[in-house]
Amino acid sequence: MSPVARYRALGMALALAVFLIDQGVKYWVTGPLGINQVGDVLPLLPIFALRFTQNFGVSLGMFTASSDAQRWMLVGVTALIALVVTVWLARERKLGEIVALALILGGALGNIRDRVQLGYVVDYADLHFGTFRPFLIFNIADAAISIGVVIILARAIFLRDKPDQHTHDRPDEAPETFR
Repeated sequence: MSPVARYRALGMALALAVFLIDQGVKYWVTGPLGINQVGDVLPLLPIFALRFTQNFGVSLGMFTASSDAQRWMLVGVTALIALVVTVWLARERKLGEIVALALILGGALGNIRDRVQLGYVVDYADLHFGTFRPFLIFNIADAAISIGVVIILARAIFLRDKPDQHTHDRPDEAPETFR
């Protein structure tokens, strides 16, 4: 197996791990911990609590689905984005981008599953400083998506591709790493 193929396999494994961890923590919070009704809260630290929230929209509460048709439209749009990310990951050669795309894919799949199964996304992580909340209540999938997007943007801004000194006939012949 070529190094690029290994990177891509690692990316798919990371996406699966993010999905499974996200779903496992959501189960743990809403099941054994019993934080499963709007308003339920479990303070863990002075600045962090587990607080159950039903997110009917997407990032930052935008595009709230107020009907079943809108819910399925969000599922479709999110699934299309996940498909694009999957194709991008399958074609990407650089490990840094593959890791970022895997985080985005795993998070997207976790939130898609919630929306299909429940009609909303389960959010529970509440980071706050008194009444100030730098983020809305979120979950592991949201965090993975955000981190993946930041990595892609940072790499695009700070790591400019240099012209290749060698030309390769096979795309899997010469892998590029984190740089």
